[in-house]
Amino acid sequence: MLGMNVPETIVITEVCPRDGFQNHKTPIPTDVKKEIIDDLCGLGFPRMEITSFVSPRAIPQMHDAPEIMRYFNEKWKGVVRGIALVPNIKGAENALEAGAKSLIFALSASEKHNMANTRRTVEGSLAELREICGLQGYEEIGIGIATSFTCPFAGDVPAEDVVRIIGASLDFGVAHITVADTMGTASPLQVEKTLTRIKKEFPGIDFALHFHDTYGFGLANVLTALRMGCDSFETSAASMGGCPFAPGATGNLATEDLVNMAEKMGIGTGIDLARLLTVSRGISEKLELKLSSHAVGACRNF
Repeated sequence: MLGMNVPETIVITEVCPRDGFQNHKTPIPTDVKKEIIDDLCGLGFPRMEITSFVSPRAIPQMHDAPEIMRYFNEKWKGVVRGIALVPNIKGAENALEAGAKSLIFALSASEKHNMANTRRTVEGSLAELREICGLQGYEEIGIGIATSFTCPFAGDVPAEDVVRIIGASLDFGVAHITVADTMGTASPLQVEKTLTRIKKEFPGIDFALHFHDTYGFGLANVLTALRMGCDSFETSAASMGGCPFAPGATGNLATEDLVNMAEKMGIGTGIDLARLLTVSRGISEKLELKLSSHAVGACRNF
């Protein structure tokens, strides 16, 4: 492993059905979503973001969230941990009513992005998170901290802002934390600086990294995180995704690119690369996407 001190295994959370679908320009039929979820769930991911309980007026692609959640529970509950993203108390209540057991609450480290994304201040979102943590019926609540490194409206985001949100969330009983480069423009040095601060403030805490690939830094940022001992990542098959409220952001880091790099480094993922490539190609055909991931083009023998 090139002499690097990196984890022997990593955990990958697949986010294509939520983050991937939400920014797709044309409506995706519910039956097609179900087919793709089935294909992805059969690959061995331990965790997957299934859908998002947001206002259909804000993100029309997620209009069928209750049906998707119920379908997932009927077919895959107990095999894959299905996660529903919620932006507020109403979304959390709707998710729980549909049978969701794992929630991830979305907020931003940047005040300006949080206002654009949720129409709330960061403090307002934290107050909403506290209320959600008081609900009954869930098994796990996590947070996804968007714009943890850079913001399309405010530039670089201080690590202190991320640390403050993590601290408050832990006080509420949040069990899972994701730190996200929503814009896909963070450099490895920015990632190192912010992760160093997080690890200093919260030694021993487990958290996931969520990288987009706008500048092509996705794998470099993963490598930086790996060398700092991080072993949990969120990616999207076929590199789908993007935030509707982050102008200029492109898709997520492709799951197949992360699995391919990890495999070449001797890091276990539990995911079969050949099968994953087949599924990603299938997603591109179903949704008429041009695949941008490196592994799909390079691994011709799969």
